Amino acid sequence: MNDNQAPIVKDLVLVGGGHSHVAVLKRFGMKKLPGVRLTVIARDLDAAYSGMLPGLIAGHYGFDQTHIDLGPLARFAGARLYHDEVVGLDLAGKRLLCANRPPVRYELLSLNIGSAPNTADVPGAAEHAIPVKPIDRFVTHWEALARRVLARPDGSRIGVVGAGAGGVELLLAVRHRLAALLTEAGRTAARVDYHLVTETPAILPGFNARARAKFTRLLAARGVTVHLSERVTRVVAGALQCAGGLVLPLDEILWVTMAGAAPFLRETGLALDAHGFVLVDDTLQSVSHPDVFAAGDIAAVGAHPRPKSGVFAVRQGRPLAANLRRRLLGKPARRFRPQRKFLSLISTGDKSAIAARGDWALEGALVWRWKDWIDRRFIRKYTDLPAMTADDAARLPAGLADRQQRQELAAFAMRCGGCGAKVGSDVLSRALGALAPVVRDDVLIGLGALDDAAAVVVPPGKLMVHSVDYFRAFIDDPYIFGQIAANHSLGDLFAMGAEPQSALAIATLPYAIEDKLEDQLFQLMAGASAVLSAAGCALVGGHTGEGAELALGFAVNGLVDRDRLLRKAGMQPGDRLILTKPLGTGTLLAADMRHQAKGRWIDGALAAMLQSSGPAADCLIRHGAHACTDVTGFGLLGHLVEMIKPSGVAVELALGTLPLLDGALDCVARGIVSSLQPANLRLRRAIANLDVAAASPVYPLIFDPQTAGGLLASIPGERADACLAALRALGYQRAALIGTVSSQPDRPESVTLVL
Repeated sequence: MNDNQAPIVKDLVLVGGGHSHVAVLKRFGMKKLPGVRLTVIARDLDAAYSGMLPGLIAGHYGFDQTHIDLGPLARFAGARLYHDEVVGLDLAGKRLLCANRPPVRYELLSLNIGSAPNTADVPGAAEHAIPVKPIDRFVTHWEALARRVLARPDGSRIGVVGAGAGGVELLLAVRHRLAALLTEAGRTAARVDYHLVTETPAILPGFNARARAKFTRLLAARGVTVHLSERVTRVVAGALQCAGGLVLPLDEILWVTMAGAAPFLRETGLALDAHGFVLVDDTLQSVSHPDVFAAGDIAAVGAHPRPKSGVFAVRQGRPLAANLRRRLLGKPARRFRPQRKFLSLISTGDKSAIAARGDWALEGALVWRWKDWIDRRFIRKYTDLPAMTADDAARLPAGLADRQQRQELAAFAMRCGGCGAKVGSDVLSRALGALAPVVRDDVLIGLGALDDAAAVVVPPGKLMVHSVDYFRAFIDDPYIFGQIAANHSLGDLFAMGAEPQSALAIATLPYAIEDKLEDQLFQLMAGASAVLSAAGCALVGGHTGEGAELALGFAVNGLVDRDRLLRKAGMQPGDRLILTKPLGTGTLLAADMRHQAKGRWIDGALAAMLQSSGPAADCLIRHGAHACTDVTGFGLLGHLVEMIKPSGVAVELALGTLPLLDGALDCVARGIVSSLQPANLRLRRAIANLDVAAASPVYPLIFDPQTAGGLLASIPGERADACLAALRALGYQRAALIGTVSSQPDRPESVTLVL
């Protein structure tokens, strides 16, 4: 969460996690700007460093060595990280349209979304070729390609279209790695033919003659067939067709040609060049919309055209950060002139490389070591982050706010308590008016009425189940947090077999000027409303106030038939225990706060928290569950103890079968636990064999508090396997049978741990 307590005045949104934007995040983290809310929208949480892609493909590096984890970096910068893809841009309304969330507003916008090889101009290329960009998607394609090559008994023919530095370097990396993989598999006799196809009369256009000569000799020595002046006109399954009549049979086709821009940009109204890239001046501002910046491949600097190369994106990071800061402070942006000559270090597949600059070129293992040192230093710059310090600057910098905003800010010094701390009615009506909560016949008075309270009907024969949950935000994305908070609150109803009927929201919003407050409330409640509506639960009202940090909860009501009601008591000897979701949210969120959790770990935890327990509850009831609860703040052991004591039974818990979120074991092994863990540890007195527990690395996770955790149920033994299969068919892929219920007179109401 952002520790800056100054009221929010302006929104700076970064779209994409490219080389320029990671530099912006680092610089804003080192020197935060009070009053500015920074948001990053990224399709991929691991930002690939293009300079190390060939080394990753060649097998010299692992995934984490070549990627910058945006999760810790965004947290260091105090930025909200939205894992989504921008699909449109409303320039008039200053809104970004996303694939999976409501629009995101901005005052200042920066685009660093990279490019992709242009396959649109060649029929069949999009269907039958593998584009090298976006890089993260290519890595997945590459792994599949390698499996196909290993599976072919008669060898493979691999072609790369495009003989620039990227195409040549990629082909040599692929050749090196496939040779190693075939040797490991005992397939040394398998023949792989490599082809490099280009429409240019020479490879490496734009490079000096010495560098071209070195690579020409190297490709020939490694058996690569180079096809010069061959313009590909069509790609069909298994072949390239060229303008000069060449038909080249290929099993795999890699596309590394001229870069193309994101198609949605053509619909935005931004000034673009002939190839669809955003036209910017030498301050990196759009020539048509000064509140939009662009950098990296997606930008076309009209005054200083340069090739689409990562080296320019890296160099643009510093001036981009400076100019974004200046614009936010009401100062003019400064001009930036990129270098004309730059050093190129191109690897040759093995641990060797060729350096080229100006008219000279150098080759050898020392060049690769030089490149390796530069690349690793770049990655460390954005992964070895300085320790966080509290940013207590509450006064806004001069120039940040306009006159109207400063008038609004003057009121913050005299902020009221009591009902004076409520969010204003205009903000409420506008934000909530955009929602469409589910309508139920048994809700007589709900959100749309002006009455003082909601009124609902309890049908004859039904029991009403009540519950309430409320907690502070643990992520900076209000839309996702709204979804998780609603899902967490509904978990208690599902655990008792109830159908959700109505919900009252309790929300605290960070101090902000009115339009920022309204947008955050809308994002928060849009997420919550989506979850409530999917569960058939009517949002009937609530209470909103302002405070130091974002928090949300719900008082929920549900209906259940008396004979369907599930309780914690009721476990029977011979039952087996089922857990529907993996454990580990507590330790992962604690690690995230310390910048020690990988972004993909947190993404996996969020996905688990977003999964509803409604279908799981129905499945458990159909399979005759005797008892049930949801695993939340007290951890697995705490909630299990709540079940065994009223049931008067003992349980054997198999630690080795517990489903765990990716990264959870790594975090607890480093001693990272939730702040609630010490209180939960007191429940270890229920464990009958503590000496066994210490031998298992999983042991700390039975105390880990869960947010929107899974259901823990006691199922008749003979029906447990069928229940597990049904849960997995419903999408609970990590559901597991984790123990058995027994009657042990010598150790009643105890838990025995089994390794």
